Amino acid sequence: MPFLELSIAIAQHEQERVELALEEAGALAVTLLDAEVDTPNECAILEPGVGETPLWQRLVLNALFDVGTDRAGLLALLAELVPELAPGDIGLREVADQDWTRAWMADFKPMRFGRRLWIYPWNIEPPADAADAVVVRLDPGLAFGTGTHPTTALCLQWLDGLDLAGKHVIDYGCGSGVLAIAALKLGAARVSAIDNDPQALDASRDNARRNGVAQHLDLFAPEQFADTPADVLVANILAGPLAQLAPRFAACTRPGAPFALSGILQGQQQELLAIYALWFEALTLETREDWVRISGRRRA
Repeated sequence: MPFLELSIAIAQHEQERVELALEEAGALAVTLLDAEVDTPNECAILEPGVGETPLWQRLVLNALFDVGTDRAGLLALLAELVPELAPGDIGLREVADQDWTRAWMADFKPMRFGRRLWIYPWNIEPPADAADAVVVRLDPGLAFGTGTHPTTALCLQWLDGLDLAGKHVIDYGCGSGVLAIAALKLGAARVSAIDNDPQALDASRDNARRNGVAQHLDLFAPEQFADTPADVLVANILAGPLAQLAPRFAACTRPGAPFALSGILQGQQQELLAIYALWFEALTLETREDWVRISGRRRA
């Protein structure tokens, strides 16, 4: 079934009011895009502050409505709710129905990380001669973490280089569960996966079931995790939260436990190195594109 899509470019300060008006008008879904996506943008949002939801200076709101929606009535209602909107700024068009959250899967190909670890999309079968490979089958849905992003790739490479047999691993900021599942496929006995997004926990649970490792995966919101000391810790989040969480990570890792942090932009690593040196040692850096991974081990 097709949809009616309404698009409008607005300023940052207008976003909340216009979005509420669209929802009141019956929008089935509203998405926000950078209005300057095709031009150099000096305001790229790379790392929001904790609890913040930053927006671009200019953005495009796209709203989906039932295809049978009265277009004239919709425009009239918006003019009443947000009178400063000019009718000429509003675009309407019919769009075909599709699974928007999975359209990218057509371009998601198998990827290798380290010596033996492979990430396969769920819709592609590994070849018969891949028996010696460690394969993670992934359907990431809406949660972050497919292995295509440099921060995830850095963590997957690091996990592939560890001996995880029988180990308890913490995956802090689990996203799609790709790191947790990779750790289990690489031999970990148990993984505690932690995320503050319920949707990420759902995606991790579903992906773990698909890979046959759900019985070894424990899922927690941050406030639910009791900081049980683990043998390995990996955290793929952002520099701000990583700095704040250093004491907690120290509390939930055993002496000598290897750890890796990613989600760190070039230029942010020195502050984190100074903070983590209080509890961790043998700190090293690995980079990919503009991103950095810090790894080392818990001090005795």
